[in-house]
Amino acid sequence: MALQLLDDRSDGEVSLGSTPTVKHAAAELCIIGAASGIGAADPGCGLGPEALREYGLASQLRDHGLNAVWADIVRRPALRAGTEGIKEIIAYCEELAAAVGQALHSGRRVAVIGGDHSCAIASWSAAASALRRPLGLVWIDAHMDSHTPATSPSGALHGMPLAILLGVGPPALTDLLYPGAKLRPENVCLVGVRSYEPEEAELLRRLGVRVITMDEARARGLVRSLGEAFAIASRGTVAVGLSIDLDAIDPTDAPGVGTPAPHGLRGLDLVESLRRLAPRPVLAEIAEFNPLRDREDKTARLVIDLLSACWSR
Repeated sequence: MALQLLDDRSDGEVSLGSTPTVKHAAAELCIIGAASGIGAADPGCGLGPEALREYGLASQLRDHGLNAVWADIVRRPALRAGTEGIKEIIAYCEELAAAVGQALHSGRRVAVIGGDHSCAIASWSAAASALRRPLGLVWIDAHMDSHTPATSPSGALHGMPLAILLGVGPPALTDLLYPGAKLRPENVCLVGVRSYEPEEAELLRRLGVRVITMDEARARGLVRSLGEAFAIASRGTVAVGLSIDLDAIDPTDAPGVGTPAPHGLRGLDLVESLRRLAPRPVLAEIAEFNPLRDREDKTARLVIDLLSACWSR
């Protein structure tokens, strides 16, 4: 199925169709919405992509110099938190992964907009499948997202995606698109972590994943911390990806998130650091935007600034 760029909406809407005709070949950044809260107790994040499209995300990114268009918004109804509805979750992940993979195979860079952070299972499985060579990932998050069904206090899938991508979790999800882990632990680095359970920390320690806590990032400075993270993600890999959970940012700057955590990164610091350091990722993902909790569009504006910073170099 070829990417058909029809750009027939005022905000750069693009549809995915079976025709090979390219109507907007100049577009370089495809935005894919993951409009689902299937992995979280609060389904409000599922409203994030549509809210950002209505806010004019693509047109505002074009104002920042990016040829951005909406490729798709993949929707699923909210399910009960956890992995009970595993068949529905797998179907959703497969559909989202297909949209991401198709955009990557077209040679374009991709921005995935969540939705809760379980969208990462599909995003990075698709990226790993498309590249078929080692992919590095910088994961900016207040949480480790490295639980398994056996260790998670809540059973919420948005607390498990990184473990799944590292090959630890339900086989139906670790084997999405192809069997086994999608990421090499030595090429993954977490930044901004400040809320986690001991079981997650032990799993990442055992696998050898570098974790830069919020305390360490504050002590060393964000530029140095992210510099190390991108160096880890770049070492021996063919591409670097970036996954940002908006709860990594202090609620003062990003109130519209699914699971706010105090004492986080400052929004402007992260934007400026990415503008300075980000190596034009093959895919950037921003998760957990909850428009029901946003105030005066503060978080929506931050999403635009973060995405423009990713490809500013």
